[in-house]
Amino acid sequence: MAEPIYDEKSIKSLDWREHIRKRPGMYIGNVSGKGASPDEGLYMLIKEVADNSLDEFTMGYGKRIEIKLDDTQITVRDYGRGIPLGKVKECVSKINTGGKYDTEAFQKSIGLNGVGSKAVNALSSHFMTQSFRDGESVRVEFERGALIREDKWPRACRERNGTLTRFVPDPEIFGRYRFRKEYIEKLLWNYAYLNTGLTLTLNGERYYSKNGLLDLLTENLESEPNYPILHFKTDDIEIAFTHTNQYGEEYFSFVNGQHTTLGGTHEIYFKQAIVETLRGFFKKDYHVKDIRGGMVGAVAVRIQEPTFESQTKVKLGSDSFGPNGPSIRQGISSFLRTHLDNYLHRHPRTVEAIQKRIHQSERERTELMGVQKIAKARAKKAKVVNRKLRDCKAHYNTRHKLAESSSIFITEGDSASGSITKSRDPMIQAVFSLRGKPLNTYGMKRRVIYENEEFYLLQDALDIEDGLENLRYKQIILATDADVDGFHIRILLMCYFLQFFPELVRRGHLFILQTPLFRVRNKGNTLYCYSEGEKREAMAKLGRKAEVTRFKGLGEISPSEFKQFIGEQIRLEPVVIGKKSHLDDMLRFYMGKNTPKRRDFIVENLVVEEPINDSATAETNEDSQVADTAAA
Repeated sequence: MAEPIYDEKSIKSLDWREHIRKRPGMYIGNVSGKGASPDEGLYMLIKEVADNSLDEFTMGYGKRIEIKLDDTQITVRDYGRGIPLGKVKECVSKINTGGKYDTEAFQKSIGLNGVGSKAVNALSSHFMTQSFRDGESVRVEFERGALIREDKWPRACRERNGTLTRFVPDPEIFGRYRFRKEYIEKLLWNYAYLNTGLTLTLNGERYYSKNGLLDLLTENLESEPNYPILHFKTDDIEIAFTHTNQYGEEYFSFVNGQHTTLGGTHEIYFKQAIVETLRGFFKKDYHVKDIRGGMVGAVAVRIQEPTFESQTKVKLGSDSFGPNGPSIRQGISSFLRTHLDNYLHRHPRTVEAIQKRIHQSERERTELMGVQKIAKARAKKAKVVNRKLRDCKAHYNTRHKLAESSSIFITEGDSASGSITKSRDPMIQAVFSLRGKPLNTYGMKRRVIYENEEFYLLQDALDIEDGLENLRYKQIILATDADVDGFHIRILLMCYFLQFFPELVRRGHLFILQTPLFRVRNKGNTLYCYSEGEKREAMAKLGRKAEVTRFKGLGEISPSEFKQFIGEQIRLEPVVIGKKSHLDDMLRFYMGKNTPKRRDFIVENLVVEEPINDSATAETNEDSQVADTAAA
C-alpha cells in the first residue's frame, strides 16, 4: 500500500465559519446529545448570546433580558447600549472581533475571546442580529454563517436601545434535537442569582433574585439546613454555605456570572478556606471529610481576564483576580477568615450546630471504616471473576478524545445486558448487569453501600466513593424493561442515587433509556414506536395489514435491532432535580412506608391503555394491553 502523499496540497486553510462548522466541539462542546444534557452545545448557543447581554448589565446598562423559545427558535433581547451600528456585521461574523478586548468597556466580562456569537452564527441554519442605538438600528441576517441580508445604512426606529438576536440551531450539526425548558430555566436562575437587580424572562415567565447566592441555596437545598445559611458578599467575592444531613458535599461555583460546573481554582480554594477557618476557630485538627460532610455551598468571584480550561468555560484555570490583583487563594482565604470568624464569635448557636455536624460526620466515618475494609477486600477478590461490569475503553475521568461520549448502561438481568453488550460500542459504552431488584435504600445509612455487594460494585465501577472528581462515565443510563417490574427497578436505582449521590443527578449525569414499545411493519417498511401515539401513526401509515409486535422486555429485542436504539438515534430521558423539589419529602412519599395517602395517589393516577382492536395485526389483545401506574 502506497504511503499517503504529504505535500503543500495537504495544507488547507478554512475560513472562520468552515472551521467552526467542521470542529464545533472546540467552540461549544458536545453537539451530538440532541438536548438531553444541560452541558451540551445546544444550550451553549443560548448562553453565548445571553452572556453578551449579561455583560451589558454588569457594566451598568439594561436591567432586563427577554428570552423566547419557540420550538427550535431562540430570541434574546436586551436593553443595554446596543452593538455600535457600524460594527454589527463584524461583531457576529468576523473572528476575534468584539468589545471584550477593551478592558475599559468590559472590565470583568465572561467572554474574552471574540468567538461566542460567531460560533452561534456559524452553527445556526438562520441567524439574525439587530442593534438599536439612539433612534437608529442596523440588522444583519445569515444562513449557516453566510451573509444573506445587511442594512448598509442605519434606519430610523422607535425601539429602546439594546440588541435583538434570533437563531435556529442547524439540524445539519445537531441532528433532530429538542430544547428542554428546565435546562434553560436553570441557566436563567443562575444568571438571576449572580446578578441581583437583573430581571430575566422566558416566554413571559419572570426570573429575579434579591439575595443572590443566599436565594440559590435556599431554593436548592434538598433537606433542612442544620443552621441558617451563612452568606457573605463583597464586590468581587460572594460566598454562601450551610450543613445538612444529606450525604456527601455539594457546591455551586461561578466566575463573572458563568456557572463553572466542573469547578476550578476558586472552588478548590473555597473548600480549603472553609476547612482552615473552622480548624482555626475550634483549635482542633478535624478531618477534612468531617468538616465538609453534608456541606452545601456556593462561591462566586469576579475577576479580570479569567482563563478557562476550554471555550465552554466550565472550569476556571486562573490563579489571580487580575493582572495586578491578589491570588484567588489568598483573596478567598482572607475574605472567609475575616467574615466567617467574626460571624462565629457572635453566633454561638451556629457554632454549636457546626460542631455537632462535624462530630456526627466523625462518628459515621469511624463506623464506616470497618465495613469499607471488608467491602474493599471482597471487591478486590471478586474483580478477578466479576462479570457484572463489561467496561469500555474511553472514560470520562481521562484525557481520551472520546471521554465526553463515555456512558454506562445499568441493566436488569443477563438477557437485557446480553442484547446491549452485543450491540454496544465497546469504545464508549459500558454495561453493568444487576442480578434482580435492588434494595430499597430509603432511610438507610451509607454503610448499606458497603454491606450490599451489588451497590458497592456499582459505586466502585463509577468510582464515586470520594466524590465526582473521578466519575468514569459521563452518562449513567438506567436500561430497564418498560413494564411494572422494570419501572420498579428504575425507581429503586433512582432512590439509590438520589439518597447517596444527589450531586451526580443534579449535574445531569443520570438518564433513562427509552426503548421502543412496538414494532410496526409490513413487507416494505419497519417502524419502531415509543408510545401508543407513535404506534397509531405508524399503523395509519403502513395500512391495515401491518404487523404489530409489542416488546415486553429488552431481552426480546435482537442485538441487530438494539444497535439502532443505543447508537446515534438513542433516546435518553434525563433525571432532573427541579428547583424546590424537596427531595427528602419526595423520597419519603414514594419510597417510605405505605400510607393511605400514597395508596390513594396510585389509585387515582392508574393508567390502563386501550388494546389494539385492529383484526389485521398480529398482536393479540392480551399482548397489546398495557397496565401501568403514573406513580412509577
